[in-house]
Amino acid sequence: MRSLTTSLRLLTSTLAMSLAMVPAWAQESAQVLTLELNAAQPSDKGCRLTFVVNNNLGADLSKAAFEIALFNEAGVVDRLTVLDFKELPAGKTKVTRFDLAGTECAKVSRVLINSATECNGTGIEPNACMRKLKTGTKTGIAFGV
Repeated sequence: MRSLTTSLRLLTSTLAMSLAMVPAWAQESAQVLTLELNAAQPSDKGCRLTFVVNNNLGADLSKAAFEIALFNEAGVVDRLTVLDFKELPAGKTKVTRFDLAGTECAKVSRVLINSATECNGTGIEPNACMRKLKTGTKTGIAFGV
């Protein structure tokens, strides 16, 4: 009986410690930077890409910029460019447009986020913009990392 009581106490304390760690784990997993390719439309300059960004990293980003690769209809990299999203306040959603001169939207088959060239903010680790990045698209263009 004594062994059973000791085992139950050990099990109870292990369970209590595990439950105490759940809120920290849940909070960590909720901290993401969401980047959605929302539209790709022809413009006077070429192709206008519209992005919806939501910074849920828990701190303001003073600067966020990403190097992207554009793939043509044959799946070949057509060009590399950097998109500067500038400041991204914590907990806010921002819509940003980029005009890519000389690019035809109909010929873009894929947009790949190659790297984060800038990821700056108080309390933000430099690799957080890539490590905690979640992507999505509302277009027919494949988009992601």
